[in-house]
Amino acid sequence: MTYYEIKKIWLRKGSRIALGLMLAVLVLILYFIIGENGYVNEKGDEEIGFSAIAKVRALKKEWAGELTEAKIRGVLEENVRISNTPEAQSKDFQQNDMAYSQKQGFLDIRDLCVYAYGGFNNYDYYLPDSLSPDVAVDFYPNRIKNLKEWLNTEGKDQFSEKEKEYLISQYETLKTPLYYDYQAGWKSLFQYAPAVISIATLILSFLCAGIFSGEFQQKSSAVLYSSLYGRDKAVAAKIKAGIMVVTIFYWGVVLLYTGLVLGILGADGASCQIQASSEGWKSIYQITNWQEYLLIVLGGYLGCLFMLLLTMWVSAKTDSAVAAVIVPFVLLFLPSFLSGSSVVLLNKILGVLPDQLLSMGQVVEYFNLYEIGGKVVNAAVILLAVYPILTCLLIPVLYRVYRKKQVY
Repeated sequence: MTYYEIKKIWLRKGSRIALGLMLAVLVLILYFIIGENGYVNEKGDEEIGFSAIAKVRALKKEWAGELTEAKIRGVLEENVRISNTPEAQSKDFQQNDMAYSQKQGFLDIRDLCVYAYGGFNNYDYYLPDSLSPDVAVDFYPNRIKNLKEWLNTEGKDQFSEKEKEYLISQYETLKTPLYYDYQAGWKSLFQYAPAVISIATLILSFLCAGIFSGEFQQKSSAVLYSSLYGRDKAVAAKIKAGIMVVTIFYWGVVLLYTGLVLGILGADGASCQIQASSEGWKSIYQITNWQEYLLIVLGGYLGCLFMLLLTMWVSAKTDSAVAAVIVPFVLLFLPSFLSGSSVVLLNKILGVLPDQLLSMGQVVEYFNLYEIGGKVVNAAVILLAVYPILTCLLIPVLYRVYRKKQVY
């Protein structure tokens, strides 16, 4: 029965179109990734392609190692030297690009300096050009200092005293010096993962919405329910089919996406702390790129499965595939319109909605904290603790709803 239900899902013309759309999205994302990882040669001309990626990788590998005071000093000295060359000072963009080409190897570390010396929420790309190498000693202390200053000014009303202590503690206990390596593969992987997972979820909602409502739309519900196993094995088969389709499709897409991105850009830097890149510099999560990847894909699967079971439940309750498909759209897009609010309580609620599971890479960048039983916990802990339980509870609820369905 389960095989038959899966076959019904994939034999629909719309299902094949949806699969083609997912592949098209992956191709488009790979096109963007290759274009964003170009190389500027010594003449100031940009090169794009696999050879360009290899050249940038080789340049950045020269700066791999622990980000010690000496390494930061070396970056600042080299950056100032290049910034004072005639090419960098010229008003000719081609000349500027020639100067830029000399910075490509340490550009990631330079970006870290922008955050370390520019304040908590200030970003000035040209700041390192005016920094003295002597400030290298303040690289790590500044990270803690900037946080404390922000908590005493802009962020003072956003957190309780315990939450502020927790944030400072997470910053102070980070093991330094950080280890830096070329990590463009992980950066691009994390950047587009929310889009890939969200689109996969929406496509799956389309595929699974008709699992239950389809019997009513085809006027075959009376036959199904009057059959010997219509209210037990058939219902169980539909639920199993939905879970299997979600699992196979999700992991197929995610593993294909991962393999293509890391295959093109490389998997170097898997063991680097996420704070060793500009995107994770302010994060309170003390994890590596590999651990963040596991959070993203496992959280994405959990969120995808929860939303699809919820979609199937709506389908069983309303007998409408259209109503069911609306559910993931609402759960995904409504929170985005409400985000960025100055209302602390609203932000805390938004921080634990199921859409957050589909973008765990962003969760580890945010300061979503909660006091539970006198202890402060982060959003990732709550999401990964609560939604497995809710997902498991949805399965018997879904079975019960459809098993007791009345046919008129």
